[in-house]
Amino acid sequence: MDTKRLDLNLLVTLEALLADQNVTRAARRLNLSQPAVSAQLVRLRDLFGDPLLIPAQRGMTPTAKAGELLAPLRNALDQVRATVGQHGHFDPERARLTVAIACTDYLQAALVQPLVLQLRQRAPGVQIALRTLDMPQLATQMARGEVDLALMTPDQAPSGLRSRHLFDERYVLIGRRGHPRLRRKLTAAQFAQLEHVIVSLRGGDFATPADDVLTSLGLRRNVVLSAASFLFVLDIAARSDLVALVPQRLVRDRADALRIVECPIPLPGFEVGMLWHERSHAHAGQRWVREVLRALVAGWAKPEKTAVRSHSPRV
Repeated sequence: MDTKRLDLNLLVTLEALLADQNVTRAARRLNLSQPAVSAQLVRLRDLFGDPLLIPAQRGMTPTAKAGELLAPLRNALDQVRATVGQHGHFDPERARLTVAIACTDYLQAALVQPLVLQLRQRAPGVQIALRTLDMPQLATQMARGEVDLALMTPDQAPSGLRSRHLFDERYVLIGRRGHPRLRRKLTAAQFAQLEHVIVSLRGGDFATPADDVLTSLGLRRNVVLSAASFLFVLDIAARSDLVALVPQRLVRDRADALRIVECPIPLPGFEVGMLWHERSHAHAGQRWVREVLRALVAGWAKPEKTAVRSHSPRV
């Protein structure tokens, strides 16, 4: 490649095209006409000797080379932006900002709640708008600015979003304090015989990956209730002899109300990350909130055991 004829604006256009995978949306973000972006795409194809983006049923699909280019391209452009001070200044004590966060009820309680408490002290003018995580609509919501930040398992995310790992989560078994059969060290058979409530985010499921593990051991769990909310599970477990497997960070401050023991079967955990759209990446306030969230998680004590990653928080 002859770098003497390299136009930095072409790389900015390529970044937008790879993120949006749509010429019209990329043109709108770059404040250019669609023909201008199409012409730049022709130049980029010639520059890299690759189609980069090929027509698809909806928008365009990156080629293998384009997929390899996105991460290093973003890193290089981010360094340039930082050098010229494009991100601007954000004063948390005086700024007014609304950040829309989409996540499950588990992460609202485990992650957003401590974030809000910290923001009230450090940035009283920052408002948090909580939205239910809607996976089919997430990419559209982010492109429109309806959602600024998503907290979720990153491997389920739509393509083209930026992401950062926050923590690995694992499951623990909970029940009420004084539960007659909830012992600190349970066998798999004793675990299966307890009365279980499980979480089915779509509702109505009575089997989860935990049941697959039990089946491999020749056991069957006694599931009596399927709930759609982790928060409901905490309450009913504290008031009955039902037990439940829940993410550890959800009950980190509830040892006074619940008995928390190790899960007696090998159960995969899952990863939690934050994801955001290119449109908000360079926004000084959004960047500051993301850094506060990252630092908040980094300050937590690590779980006693490392989680083996799975694909979704279903127990």
